[in-house]
Amino acid sequence: VYRGSVKDFQGFDANQDAEALYNAMKGFGSDKEAILDLITSRSNRQRVEICQAYKSLYGKDLIADLKYELTGKFERLIVSLMRPPAYGDAKEIKDAISGVGTDEKCLIEILASRTNQQIHDLVAAYKDAYERDLEADIVGDTSGHFKKMLVVLLQGAREEDDVVSEDLVEQDAKDLLEAGELKWGTDEAQFIYILGRRSRQHLRLVFDEYLKIAGKPIERSIRGELSGDFEKLMLAVVKCIRSRAEYFAERLYKAMKGLGTRDNTLIRIMVSRSEIDMLDIREVFRTKYEKSLYNMIKEDTSGEYKKALLKLCGGDDDAAGEFFPEAAQVAYRMWELSAVKVELRGTVQPAGDFNDDGDAQVLRKAMKGLGTDEGAIIEVVTKRSNAQRQQILKAYKAHYGRDLMADLKSELSGSLAKLILGLMLTPAQYDAKQLRKAVEGAGTDESVLIEIMATRNNQEIRAINEAYQEAYHKSLEDDLSSDTSGHFKRILVSLALGNRDEGPENLTQAHEDAKKLADVSSNDSSDSLETRFLSILCTRSYPHLRRVFQEFIKMTNHDVEHAIKKRMSGDVRDAFVAVVRSVKNKPAFFADKLYKSMKGAGTDERTLTRIMISRSEIDLFNIRGEFIDLFDKSLHHMIEKDTSGDYRKALLVLCGGED
Repeated sequence: VYRGSVKDFQGFDANQDAEALYNAMKGFGSDKEAILDLITSRSNRQRVEICQAYKSLYGKDLIADLKYELTGKFERLIVSLMRPPAYGDAKEIKDAISGVGTDEKCLIEILASRTNQQIHDLVAAYKDAYERDLEADIVGDTSGHFKKMLVVLLQGAREEDDVVSEDLVEQDAKDLLEAGELKWGTDEAQFIYILGRRSRQHLRLVFDEYLKIAGKPIERSIRGELSGDFEKLMLAVVKCIRSRAEYFAERLYKAMKGLGTRDNTLIRIMVSRSEIDMLDIREVFRTKYEKSLYNMIKEDTSGEYKKALLKLCGGDDDAAGEFFPEAAQVAYRMWELSAVKVELRGTVQPAGDFNDDGDAQVLRKAMKGLGTDEGAIIEVVTKRSNAQRQQILKAYKAHYGRDLMADLKSELSGSLAKLILGLMLTPAQYDAKQLRKAVEGAGTDESVLIEIMATRNNQEIRAINEAYQEAYHKSLEDDLSSDTSGHFKRILVSLALGNRDEGPENLTQAHEDAKKLADVSSNDSSDSLETRFLSILCTRSYPHLRRVFQEFIKMTNHDVEHAIKKRMSGDVRDAFVAVVRSVKNKPAFFADKLYKSMKGAGTDERTLTRIMISRSEIDLFNIRGEFIDLFDKSLHHMIEKDTSGDYRKALLVLCGGED
């Protein structure tokens, strides 16, 4: 099935088009609208014919005339469209290695993503256009393992056999693990050989097997074992093996997000993928970033340049509101990855040489007399487990007849006080306090209710209920019921029972559950859409729900999260989405919340503090891994950049390291 956005123009006449372009550029000024309309609605093959017809009719070079008449980004885009794909790639690479410095990102994008045939065509086009050997030029402009991997990719010799040996899959996964995680140093040659030569189908299975035996995705190991441009190249190869459409969707998003636009990247991808997989890229873009590629281009560019890019894009998926096969495949792969058992690890461990009396004395000394030694308080509180902190509270009371919490509250202030006091509460007491704050006073903080209730397990929920009753002399369920309403209230009350099934998946039941979630035709008011989702999402076990979500994708070609967003709204939608994301990958859910708490102007310190405290002994190490996978920057780095003073010092200790 053709997945490009630009197709052959029906009723094509090269001479007629050449004449139209000549007239658009004749005289004073040029008709840019006519030029972009014509060129973006013809396939590359047809554009090449137009160039030949133009030369025959007028004895002039069409590309030279376009360069003369047009300017800036619009000129670069139109001229790029006129070149055959291999010559376009050759020009991009020549520009990347010419002059001072090298555009490594361009080299990586092209050589990591092209098929064997596209590589062979590129090498030939480079030789024809510049009378130079591409491999020799790249060897002369790069170095080290980065250079070696580029040379391997330049051979265009990746295996193409779809018959896969299970034994070789297991052996390659084992060899990669032994070359990196299990080795002192790294055997880069093994990574180059396997990732540079094996077929796409084989490598996808190797990545799945690697996740099983290593307990982490291959991307995370590459980040830990390799560095610099070599690391970036290997990550690009892995991403393209998994899904070229997902790789290009990510490149396009990064080209436009934030201040400024990376126009060279935007032009290169929109031109090179317009007749290959632009529809797939659009689908994945819409799914991953919750907005259409069309709308992002519309917001980020202007003038004829914008109009031409939107023509190449070929449509607005926000308007269509559809979910397509390529996006479904990406979602399905994510569900499969989430089902692999990964060991959860906190960043705060019990102190080995723990002495509760000694710690109580250190804390008393830090708060005695004029001034407060915040550093000493941070050193003790952030480097002890919660159980050890509870022992310190008792020792402090026994030694000094004083309430340590009251003393800390008196001596500390601001964000640091909230963080340290939160760490001194038990997890259940802390969650109970956060829930109480969310429902008391004017207004309700629904996001806090959703975050806590959607992510805690049965044991944690029951402990929260007890702590809430003890602290506030009323039940959590009563407060939730009186402060919320409708389906949202029913969701929270159901979750607050802490009665979620804890058994394994049941395939037959999962199929029935998926059918129930997919049914939009029911007219029975007692069996509303929200009621059906509640009865499944709030009661079934996590392993079972993962299977339900996979069955849902098979059945509908939709991701369940997409279906929720399309069919529901407000707090009900947000609650169900939180449950789905928690089931799918809880560390990724919290990584996303942490990122949003710090991105942009200002910091949401309440969210940042709450998550750093509540996950520090459960899965903060895993959250760190997901954070860097999702956002290409470490949690440590973002905290360091976005906070300050003693609050930052304490958060960085809890974070537990730089990735």
